[in-house]
Amino acid sequence: MSQAVLTNKPLENTSVERNIHEMLKDTPTMNESNNAVHSGTAPPTPPRMGYIPSHPTSLPLTSTTAPSSMPGTPMSPTQNGDPQILKSQQSKIETIKNWSISTYKCTKQLMFEKLGKTSRTVDSELESQIEQLRDTQRKYSNVLRLSRALASHFYHVVQTQHALGEAFSDLAQKSPELQEEFLYNAETQRNLTKNGETLLGALNFFVSSVNTLCNKTIEDTLLTIRQYETARIEYDAYRTDLELLAQAPRTDVNTARLEEAQQNYDHHRTHFEKLRSDVSIKLKFLDENRIKVMHKQLLLFHNAVSAYFSGNQSALEATLKQFNIKVKSPNSAVTSWLEQ
Repeated sequence: MSQAVLTNKPLENTSVERNIHEMLKDTPTMNESNNAVHSGTAPPTPPRMGYIPSHPTSLPLTSTTAPSSMPGTPMSPTQNGDPQILKSQQSKIETIKNWSISTYKCTKQLMFEKLGKTSRTVDSELESQIEQLRDTQRKYSNVLRLSRALASHFYHVVQTQHALGEAFSDLAQKSPELQEEFLYNAETQRNLTKNGETLLGALNFFVSSVNTLCNKTIEDTLLTIRQYETARIEYDAYRTDLELLAQAPRTDVNTARLEEAQQNYDHHRTHFEKLRSDVSIKLKFLDENRIKVMHKQLLLFHNAVSAYFSGNQSALEATLKQFNIKVKSPNSAVTSWLEQ
């Protein structure tokens, strides 16, 4: 019995040893273990040749979220309640509010004036002068347009005369049989070109002066007139409001509104009267300046045109010297900035 037991022990050891060898044989090698599926993670994909993965192969050990103990972003001056910022915002809101109210009142006043439902302040003498000034500007603009056209056409005439003189001079060298006739005509065209350039300088000076008078001097006065007309509408709008509140029943609310309307009326009346005075002064000085400028320019235009078409070269040159006009030939080469 004891022998049986002794003989069975080595048999059990042999079977255990064989089982261990079979388990080791069934275990995958190191190369094969990459293909094994591990619980909880997906199998890694082997990288292709030349491919660089765009994500890390392992999870970061540190947290990417900011800790709750980090201080928050600093608050803006508006969030902190900066009094200067708040005051500026309130000022802008108040400006927009006042502008909206004023625009509404002016629009209402214009509509009622066109419908004949309200009265308007009229200064007959001043409005007559304003209408006369606008009519003068329209007429001067027409003179300016025609003068520019004349200067442009005459410029092309001078250019053609210059080219014709060059052609005559060239033919005089190549045609001996007509050399004298060609030279005579070439000299005539050169003289006409020279006198034409002188007259063209006078025309350009006339156009420049009329353009300054029409589009700058008169336009500056018309800008003040437009401001005056806007102030007149605002004045009438607040005057109408004051008249309506004056007829309303006497209550605490109406009394407060009446005082506010009176203040607005006084303010706009002062502004309106100031602009009316400015317009009157500008119209007076503009009329004096207009007469002085146009007297000089019309004298220049008459003397220059008369001297040119009468063939009086000395009188034409004397006219330009009288008005200090320097003539630059349109055919001359442009000087370099180093020579200026």
